[in-house]
Amino acid sequence: MSQSASLRKSFFESLQGMLPVDRLFDGVPDIVFFVKDSAGRYMAVNDTLAARCGLANKDAALGLTADKLFPAPLGNAFVLQDREILRGGNPIRDHLELHLYPGGRSGWCLTYKEPVIGKNGAVAGICGISRDLHSPGEQDEEFAALSGVVDHIHRHYDEALRLPVLAEMAGLSVYQFDQRIRALFHVTAGQYLVKVRIDAACQRLAGTDEAIAQIALACGYSDQSAFSRQFKQAVGISPMAYRKKITP
Repeated sequence: MSQSASLRKSFFESLQGMLPVDRLFDGVPDIVFFVKDSAGRYMAVNDTLAARCGLANKDAALGLTADKLFPAPLGNAFVLQDREILRGGNPIRDHLELHLYPGGRSGWCLTYKEPVIGKNGAVAGICGISRDLHSPGEQDEEFAALSGVVDHIHRHYDEALRLPVLAEMAGLSVYQFDQRIRALFHVTAGQYLVKVRIDAACQRLAGTDEAIAQIALACGYSDQSAFSRQFKQAVGISPMAYRKKITP
């Protein structure tokens, strides 16, 4: 174990109880925060989530699953999403989805979920946030169109994805598609594709023993050299150096 990893481990073991992360997010009204256990039950939430679900307080959410807290079909979709993470341990990032707001109004959010690993090395739960997208209501249809395309990118990043085809899926021109992606993620559409692939590669490098060439193919690159070149450009070090650095 590296010195920095040992220092981190020592610090967290010295704490009394959990970090008060839920209280930290209580003061951020446009972000929903949550922690769930291996059964998908809420173990911690912030005030924002409780308020949006019409609960008297945060404790009222504890022990419930998403389908008990949110109406269908939203709650059912969240449960399926949780099961996928708990089963495979793969995070969800930049997921564009609908959420409920006070008064029954719905709106678009970007959701991020990370697996929580237990002491035995297995996935013990999930932690995550959903950040509101502040935009005029007339853009809701555009978000709905992008939601399907962004989901397609995350599910098919191992394939040859071309911007004209993705733009057509969203019913937009390439220029319009690029502008929407820029507004959401603050990168170009091309850069977003690279981000999704490099994120997936980082997960495989850290969590598997797969060969670099195999990871390159699994993340949509035709050969290892092209993958290594783009990985180093994005991350700053080679895939092999990243694996050595991130692996205890």
